[in-house]
Amino acid sequence: MPATPARCPECGAAWKEDLDCTACFHQMLAWETEHPDLGRVHHLMVLSYHLQHPSLYSPEGLAYARRLLDDFVAGGASPPDVRRRNRQAVDSGRRDFKITSRQGRAGGYPVPVAWTMTAVDVVAGGPQGYLANVEAWARAIHADLRGAG
Repeated sequence: MPATPARCPECGAAWKEDLDCTACFHQMLAWETEHPDLGRVHHLMVLSYHLQHPSLYSPEGLAYARRLLDDFVAGGASPPDVRRRNRQAVDSGRRDFKITSRQGRAGGYPVPVAWTMTAVDVVAGGPQGYLANVEAWARAIHADLRGAG
């Protein structure tokens, strides 16, 4: 059996023991389930995770996600605001693109992004620092993407 890489091939996070990016994502979801008040940053957590793992998106989905992050971080939009504003644009019956990747149609960045914070960092802060860490993660991703062009 091949050894698990020490770093994520997409976001570059240094994995710790059995704590890879997928395990971190599931840990964050578990914390949100165990502590419902943590769910108020769920939109930022899912968006941040997926933006750092762009192969989960289609190219069009990745571009849409980047605009969403800008709305949340730079524009100060709330999830209800974004849902209301984008309802028709993302309606699967009207949308002319797929959000998630398909074989041969995965998102990616034209140049590698040097991420300053990853899901591993958020999980390392534990549930007590979760809200602040997810918000910091989203801001860091926003800045890293702007810096990468």
